[in-house]
Amino acid sequence: MDGGAEGSQQPHLILANKLFLLTHPDVPDIEKVQLKSDVVDFIKSDAMAPLYETLAATSVLDLDQSFLDSMRTANEEELKKLDEKIADAEENLGESEVREAHLAKALYFIRISDKEKALEQLKLTEGKTVAVGQKMDLVFYTLQLAFFYMDFDLVSKSIDKAKKLFEEGGDWERKNRLKVYEGLYCMSTRNFKKAASLFLDSISTFTTYEIFPYETFIFYTVLTSIITLDRVSLKQKVVDAPEILTVLGKIPFLSEFLNSLYECQYKAFFSAFAGMAEQIKFDRYLYPHFRFYMREVRTVVYSQFLESYKSVTVEAMAKAFGVSVDFIDQELSRFIAAGKLHCKIDKVAGVLETNRPDAKNALYQATIKQGDFLLNRIQKLSRVIDL
Repeated sequence: MDGGAEGSQQPHLILANKLFLLTHPDVPDIEKVQLKSDVVDFIKSDAMAPLYETLAATSVLDLDQSFLDSMRTANEEELKKLDEKIADAEENLGESEVREAHLAKALYFIRISDKEKALEQLKLTEGKTVAVGQKMDLVFYTLQLAFFYMDFDLVSKSIDKAKKLFEEGGDWERKNRLKVYEGLYCMSTRNFKKAASLFLDSISTFTTYEIFPYETFIFYTVLTSIITLDRVSLKQKVVDAPEILTVLGKIPFLSEFLNSLYECQYKAFFSAFAGMAEQIKFDRYLYPHFRFYMREVRTVVYSQFLESYKSVTVEAMAKAFGVSVDFIDQELSRFIAAGKLHCKIDKVAGVLETNRPDAKNALYQATIKQGDFLLNRIQKLSRVIDL
């Protein structure tokens, strides 16, 4: 998926994606040759000695000592210049120039991927920052660094810090940007429901091109919405959303994936689903949840199909999905056993019978439960009064 015209993705996050694919078990070796070359070019262009050292230590790249030494020398020279600028600003210039000089050093540490020193220098810069907006920008730099390293503890702490800063003030543009960062964090930590809500809130105000292009944002929005929204909300917020419709066709299989599910075209859905699976598998944020997501989508689509019937033959369902009877039989058995589907299979007749919990019955059970709870409280209270 290409970058959006309005802004460009932070180079470090492009590099992070290449590193993810370079170490991915399903990427062919022939592609990894090009990926390795791209990674080395990235490292060379910014003299990223600390990152190169880590990658060589973990055998992702081969160690070339003279290459490492030349980058270290370049780092030392650049840091010397940055320190001189800080000293000059402290001696001859004002507070804002001192802050800018410290920020330049922090950004250099981010550029060469020295995580610990970058965080130290960002903290130092924060101490010299008064404006809430500028403090927020420091949090965004920290978040980008955290996403590069997939350090979700740091992401979580930074989001909390940003929310506290917003209590002091802060503009809507930065608040809207934070929603996308938090949505990415939620999606990356398997909180798909909250991720979908945050992404949908940000559709018309999206400006966070530094973390991913708009097409990728729409890809994530549709994927998280499909498994968390009911049909009415999906239609209103996703299927008919003009912002989504404008880019849906640019993302392979996504339009078929969304629309065939909504229109109950199950054979077309399974075909698009296979294409989508490949994209999810090679996404660095979604890959850890690949199996979980695949299960959730199938739960949604099987539940939707079964909702239309009180009973249906396994053969009819297999035909609707364009798969074999054995496949559907195995799938349903697994999902029923896991409590994901409310139905039972009559193996002899080859029929599926749905046994969805009746809404009235559920309400009746809940009322009884609450009544029992209330009686217990009254009994306890009467004992206390008697005492």
